[in-house]
Amino acid sequence: MASKLKQDIIKKIEVEKIKVSNLYRIKSETVKFTEQLFLTLFDKETDVTTGMNELEKQFKNLADLVCFKEEDPCREIWTDFMKKLPDILQKLNNDACFIKENDPAANSIDEVYLAYPGFYAIAIYRLSHALLEFGLPIVPRLMSECAHTSTGTDINPGAKIGNPFFIDHATGVVIGETSEIEDRVKIYQGVTLGALSVDKTLKHQKRHPTIKSDVTIYANATILGGKTVIGEGSTIGGNVWLTKSIPGHSTVSHKSMVKINENKNHE
Repeated sequence: MASKLKQDIIKKIEVEKIKVSNLYRIKSETVKFTEQLFLTLFDKETDVTTGMNELEKQFKNLADLVCFKEEDPCREIWTDFMKKLPDILQKLNNDACFIKENDPAANSIDEVYLAYPGFYAIAIYRLSHALLEFGLPIVPRLMSECAHTSTGTDINPGAKIGNPFFIDHATGVVIGETSEIEDRVKIYQGVTLGALSVDKTLKHQKRHPTIKSDVTIYANATILGGKTVIGEGSTIGGNVWLTKSIPGHSTVSHKSMVKINENKNHE
């Protein structure tokens, strides 16, 4: 009886499992590939030649898992991606220097590389964005999920982000797929660059805001909409909610109502 029940359950699971054709191993292999990227690019003890050889092997294994078109094998993307790595590393070094120069709590550039969740999220974004541009499916989004899981920062690899870029504290930052961020922008924790609505018919439209150069956006500000443009050099205060564009060099603040109740029994 128990055996028949078990077989019935197995059959029901198999029927449902057919509807989900993914290989869960793609996720774990992407994590390994992402870690190897960091070792190769940032770890002093990792030989670059050895690291690049390992990356190529891991990438081609990943490509074989996620590419289903035999006539267009995406393992060939590796050469184009490899050519991009020096430029990506240069941009990341600029990001790290920008963070150190602007954060009084940063004691060294090594501290930024090793201990700053914002830098980690930016690094994964730049690497995953390049892979997305070359058409590699699934992997770029899984790479961004590595950063999301460990830092609480969710940057869609489709976003366009200038250089340098600074995310402070990082937790809770959300940057949507069609966001455009220019150079020297600083963002604090809890900031959302999002869409005004979630609608599948808007897939190929610009749904997320544009942030011009030299803008600072403080904690928990929410900026929504594909037509929303934050002008150059503007400052967006904490907890601000914006769905309309503002001109350059503006300051937008949220006026909070604070009422302190005095208790005469505790004078």
